[in-house]
Amino acid sequence: MNKEWKIFSPTKEQEKLIENISEKYKISKILSTIMVAREIGIKDGKVIDEDIEIFLKPTRYSFHDPFEMPDMEKAVDRIIKAIENKESICIYGDYDVDGITSITVLKRFLLDRGAIVTEYIPNRLKEGYGLNIDAIEKIAKDKTNLIITVDTGITGEKEIKRAVELGMEVIVTDHHEEGDEFPSSALAVIDCKRKDNKYCFRELSGVGVAFKLTQAISMKMKIKDNEYLKRLDIVAIGTIADIVPLKDENRVITKLGLLLLNQTKNPGLKALIQLNNLTNIDSTQVGFIIGPRINACGRMGYEKEALKLLLTDDIEEAKETAIRLNEYNQKRQDYEKNIFEEAEKKYQEELKEKKKVPMIILEGENWHHGIIGIVASKMTDKYFKPSILLCKEKGEELEKGSGRSIPGFDLHEALINNQKEIEKFGGHSMAIGLTLQKDKFEKFKKNIFEYSQKKGIYDIINYIFVDEKIDIKDVTIETAKELKILEPYGEQNLLPLFEIKDLKISSIRTLTEGKHLKLSLSKDNKIIDAIGFGLGEYEKDFVIGDKINIIGNLSINEFNGNQKIQIILKDIKKV
Repeated sequence: MNKEWKIFSPTKEQEKLIENISEKYKISKILSTIMVAREIGIKDGKVIDEDIEIFLKPTRYSFHDPFEMPDMEKAVDRIIKAIENKESICIYGDYDVDGITSITVLKRFLLDRGAIVTEYIPNRLKEGYGLNIDAIEKIAKDKTNLIITVDTGITGEKEIKRAVELGMEVIVTDHHEEGDEFPSSALAVIDCKRKDNKYCFRELSGVGVAFKLTQAISMKMKIKDNEYLKRLDIVAIGTIADIVPLKDENRVITKLGLLLLNQTKNPGLKALIQLNNLTNIDSTQVGFIIGPRINACGRMGYEKEALKLLLTDDIEEAKETAIRLNEYNQKRQDYEKNIFEEAEKKYQEELKEKKKVPMIILEGENWHHGIIGIVASKMTDKYFKPSILLCKEKGEELEKGSGRSIPGFDLHEALINNQKEIEKFGGHSMAIGLTLQKDKFEKFKKNIFEYSQKKGIYDIINYIFVDEKIDIKDVTIETAKELKILEPYGEQNLLPLFEIKDLKISSIRTLTEGKHLKLSLSKDNKIIDAIGFGLGEYEKDFVIGDKINIIGNLSINEFNGNQKIQIILKDIKKV
């Protein structure tokens, strides 16, 4: 693998900023260096005190004015009118975590205001993503007056136009980019990625936008702050799961929301947390335990179950639903494991034949198309190559697929430049979905391979971005505890990575049947433990006594009430 360490090296000007931030905010130079490396509270080479204060200690007063968002005033006035006139409102949302949490937050808020509210979630396997005409016509038959979309709608002009023809009005709330046609038939379009947007933060999740709508309604109706803030636990789950940048307003949502999540009063969340024995819930537990269980419902075609979990007030129903969510997630994991093993086998067979391929493009019989996106992501992570997986089903002429890319290769652009064999596609540079004729798979694969090679796919380097160089003396429990101020971790606020040089291997072994690497490392009469998850294959390259440089993050290992510092390894190089 073409892997390279990219280590932050501050300029003289940046060193002054590091010194100033460290002194002013009484934090270590290690922490202030990370903040400068990531330009936290830095703009045009200057420290912005307000931004640093919000980053270090966000509060309920750190949210921006929602009425600066496009069409917010218009949407709020129409919703208040619908509440007052007892009109029927339908919330139309996506089936993933962001969509489910968006529906939950908005529906509970509107019900508390006395509104008449229903919801509609398209089935992933039968209807696919976004608005569809059949759904709009079903909603109209229920005598709906107003549709509010959440986490979708910005590309749904055709469907919105049909809704208007059927006598309904539509308010769009979304966080995706505009398509070729702006949904001008909608009464209001609240989306910070609109071309004419002037709101100061563009990166909200779908549930983040729904939350801002509840904030705006509260302000207009003069409702107490705690009414729209009391569901920040659910807003935080959707925000973390949707992998939006955890900075600015998203950081405020997740920081405050996680505090609330650890003492949540939502019966469904409480049941799910207890069932999975979660304590001290952080963004990692949301991203790897809570989020996937909600997401598994949509992937497996049981999207209404996830919504039931978050909306129920019945404790027994909450417990029963949480058990089912765990079961769906287990089923999803089983599918995922089988598809991944099959995909790996196909890829290795292809490598035997061709020795080298620029991308991973595979098709499989009856692969579950709610799962293949996850598997494509795992293949890309393992081999650092763009991956496209397609599923063939008996009796079907078309096959559907999902793809994931690597930094430096725009997968969506690759499809735009090779449209002849594709029936339908969408997505962005790093993730795509597509449909093509079965008999055009080989031609499609050949074209994309050729295109990727022209684009220099083999020259793309797998960079590991490192925040800082530190010494072994800095690897302490105190340092690890101070770094917790950077939490919650997520997109654009990753766990800080450090380079530590000239360490000697004192012991080396593997764990879990050779999967993981366990090292004891020494320097200057100090010994530290290090573990590399998934790095077991490195054992054959090193021996006791080797001098190495490492990259990793600091972690506190707690066992039987004792705390011990350890390094979670990301990469190793022999000196």
